[in-house]
Amino acid sequence: MNAATVRSRYSSLSISLHWVMLILLVAVYACMELRSYYPKGSDFREGLKMWHFMLGLSVLLLVVIRIIARLTATCPPIVPEPPAWQTLLAKLTHLALYGFMIGMPIAGWIILSASGKAIPFFGMDLPALVGPDKALANQVKEVHEAVATIGYFLVGLHAVAALYHHYVVKDDTLRRMMPGPR
Repeated sequence: MNAATVRSRYSSLSISLHWVMLILLVAVYACMELRSYYPKGSDFREGLKMWHFMLGLSVLLLVVIRIIARLTATCPPIVPEPPAWQTLLAKLTHLALYGFMIGMPIAGWIILSASGKAIPFFGMDLPALVGPDKALANQVKEVHEAVATIGYFLVGLHAVAALYHHYVVKDDTLRRMMPGPR
């Protein structure tokens, strides 16, 4: 492959999915953070919880599409090429982010299933993944909440690394994923 045929940016699909995922993750977190301002059992609090579930499951759906897009498209090289340790760290961080975007919605789905609750998804009720089991629901909920806290740091690390590469290293890491004209 010659230099003229090497892509300098991700595909439009990958770029769109990346930024839509960010918006969804912000909305998922916002729903759970904002619910604490409303009384337990109130319609608005319950609505925020329902949106948290549905948006979280949307993350799961889109991350599957995103993984397929990533596996079937070429990844544009970073110019200039970063040191091997940075490339390894980036790969590990991306792996952790993908694990987070897959594991958290599945954990939420298990929590609802084990709690004996409906699993709402935009007008549909999804099937339970496990039977009712309050102890399991509580255990998975504790893990879900702990990993949610870690998620803030993962997303933050990802953003800081992109900004570091853009403003300090001055490579094209961030520009490869920016929306807009080619």
